[in-house]
Amino acid sequence: MKKLLITLLSLLVLCCTQQKKTEETPAFPDPENFDTIVDGKPIALYILENENGIKIAITNYGARVVSVLMPDKEGHITDIALGYNTIGEYLNDQIYSGPIVGRYANRIKDAHFTIEGKEYDLYKNDGDNTLHGGKEGFDKKIWNAAQDSNSVTMHYLSPDGEEGYPGNLDLTVSYKLTPDNELKIEYAATSDAPTCINLTNHTIWNLKGEGDSTILDHYMMINGDYFTPVDNEWIPTGEILPVEGTPLDFREGKQIGKDINADDEQLKNGLGYDHNWVLNKTDEEPGLAAKLWEETTGRMLEVYTSEPGMQLYSGNFLDGTVTGKSGRPYLYRSALIFETQHYPDSPNHDNFPSTLLMPGENYHQLTVIKFKQINK
Repeated sequence: MKKLLITLLSLLVLCCTQQKKTEETPAFPDPENFDTIVDGKPIALYILENENGIKIAITNYGARVVSVLMPDKEGHITDIALGYNTIGEYLNDQIYSGPIVGRYANRIKDAHFTIEGKEYDLYKNDGDNTLHGGKEGFDKKIWNAAQDSNSVTMHYLSPDGEEGYPGNLDLTVSYKLTPDNELKIEYAATSDAPTCINLTNHTIWNLKGEGDSTILDHYMMINGDYFTPVDNEWIPTGEILPVEGTPLDFREGKQIGKDINADDEQLKNGLGYDHNWVLNKTDEEPGLAAKLWEETTGRMLEVYTSEPGMQLYSGNFLDGTVTGKSGRPYLYRSALIFETQHYPDSPNHDNFPSTLLMPGENYHQLTVIKFKQINK
């Protein structure tokens, strides 16, 4: 009788443990939902995970981050990256959910630039301007992928003239998850003709979980004394202005919602935060760009980059018409993006850091996202 009771109690504990684990661990995209052929090329889902509960899914369609599972301060695991459960949804993605964007991330005014006296016209997909590479940027390309135990490497050859950009661009992007809870995104590229290049990752974050209703209660610090103001088409004016005394001053850290609706010309032009910060760094080594934390979960992201700038986008165009992995709609200002980058429209501003890549040169950048807990 005693052995029977012990057995029954053991089964009850096991059942409760499994139920708790099921309740606390969110659904993870099924690789079978990504195992397909599109335009004659294979698409797949690649999984990176470590022993600390960080688990990341990446697909070679757009070289994009699909899911990021992260424990909170109590050990409860949530997916903190916006995205979808099937490749079919990604083929119709309208919010640039998680991809590498390029050949030029962000905007180029009038979809036009000049290199060595030769003019180039790009596809206009944002009014009169070009955005994130044009009609079919790198987010819509099928990359070749190779995975080892803790990283996946993506390769894409962008042909000369694609979306109007000159030069055959040979591009590699690797995602590596470390035992120290760091996601390292490393970029390398060469071109056989002078071209402009500006790449970034476009993962969309909410530390309470994708599908949560707001990002405005998160706290954020941006390590930048200056920013590049924009006109009402999000095109830089060419000025570099101090953040001091403006709602864009996040140097000491504050809640994102504190000043987002202030009576400020830049917030009106951006429809909220949709600006490039000039980061406080003087070399090409990765330096601290931003911190994001949420007090109820204790989750924190730290962003380090070798890039000179970072665009913050506060989800101003999310409107509830897109539904994500959890089945919940993505609402207005319910997520944000840290776009580590060179400045928008740099090819048309001589006072901005150059985005020109010449034959024989090597393009390289590194962005590191550290997953942490507050006060740990």
